[in-house]
Amino acid sequence: MACSYFLSTPTPSTPTRQPANPSTSLSWVASSIHGGLSSVAMAGSIRDARSVMTRLHLQGVRATLTIEPSKTSAKKSQYELQTLTGWLLKQEQSGVIDAELTIVLSSISLACKQIASLVQRAGISNLTGVQGATNVQGEDQKKLDVVSNEVFSSCLRSSGRTGIIASEEEDIPVAVEESYSGNYVVVFDPLDGSSNIDAAVSTGSIFGIYRPTEGCLANLDDDTSLDQQAQNCIMNVCQPGSNLLAAGYCMYSSSVIMVLSVGKGVHGFTLDPLYGEFVLTHSDIKIPSKGKIYSFNEGNYQLWDDKLKKYMDDLKDPGPSGKPYSARYIGSLVGDFHRTMLYGGIYGYPPDKKSKNGKLRLLYECAPMSFLAEQAGGKGSDGYRRVLDIHPEQVHQRVPLYIGSTEEVEKVEKYLA
Repeated sequence: MACSYFLSTPTPSTPTRQPANPSTSLSWVASSIHGGLSSVAMAGSIRDARSVMTRLHLQGVRATLTIEPSKTSAKKSQYELQTLTGWLLKQEQSGVIDAELTIVLSSISLACKQIASLVQRAGISNLTGVQGATNVQGEDQKKLDVVSNEVFSSCLRSSGRTGIIASEEEDIPVAVEESYSGNYVVVFDPLDGSSNIDAAVSTGSIFGIYRPTEGCLANLDDDTSLDQQAQNCIMNVCQPGSNLLAAGYCMYSSSVIMVLSVGKGVHGFTLDPLYGEFVLTHSDIKIPSKGKIYSFNEGNYQLWDDKLKKYMDDLKDPGPSGKPYSARYIGSLVGDFHRTMLYGGIYGYPPDKKSKNGKLRLLYECAPMSFLAEQAGGKGSDGYRRVLDIHPEQVHQRVPLYIGSTEEVEKVEKYLA
């Protein structure tokens, strides 16, 4: 440990500083018994300090040596990296998460790396375009939707710590037979914003992790019918977002960024292609309390109700400041929310005449993102209540979403009240 050494007398007079070597951390103060001149100097070692003390004593000067921890912090190495794996182990050591959850999150990071590689090579590997099938919501599935779902499911199954997995691309949740312990419930949207794939625009994966409320494990010796087992799985999955243990997303853009919370703040990790590891780059992310950016699909403006139209019109009004809000809309929840979290503002997907509850799914998108928003000091609302308080009535339930800076979300709630 670096230390500072101070030499002083019981009644020093006003010290006169002598030139000091800035690279050393040793100093002393001394004064004559007869009220002579005091001095402050620096030395490179305790040996030098003792030598000076001896000389001062011979000159009739009383001095004492005090050793204190140095106030100068050790310089951080430019090669020191905090990887996601190391960060998770620290959370486990401090008791924030257990070993099983560490394994689940590590398996998700592996899935994200694989999907990132697939997204970057989509055009080369002929993974663009439509698969030719539709998902449970009646939406056309892109080729990468299907492949990403398989990758995510495979990684979670192989972890051996998941009891139930529920995907936006699957009809019902699935009980995992390969589970050894942990038995976590994992919900995920394997590739959000897949309509942007062919244009190489930002996409992402979203996930949330719950602890099961009751048994939902596939047991080959059990006489329980598959229908009954499916019902048990659905009961375990349909939990309010306030029960989430962890949530996050991985954005595939100019860089691959994984943003994660285990209930103790929000942290961002960027994939370093040189090492193949996620590295901590955004520590303890906080959403600004307000912002001047809104992210809505204004193509649906004529389908909104009058209260929401009034809110949107007021955002565009320059007002006394002469500066209206700025509009930014990517069409990918992950991309739009990531910008909102860093810069502040609001993202919204409201209901309209065609989609009475909006288009975003409560379990796979709204709840995990609202969990992250609240952990970062923001807010997630359906316009009237906290998203995390909504208890899902069905697996693929849709809800309106307004999320971002606390003041901006509260503002839209006042308009809709």
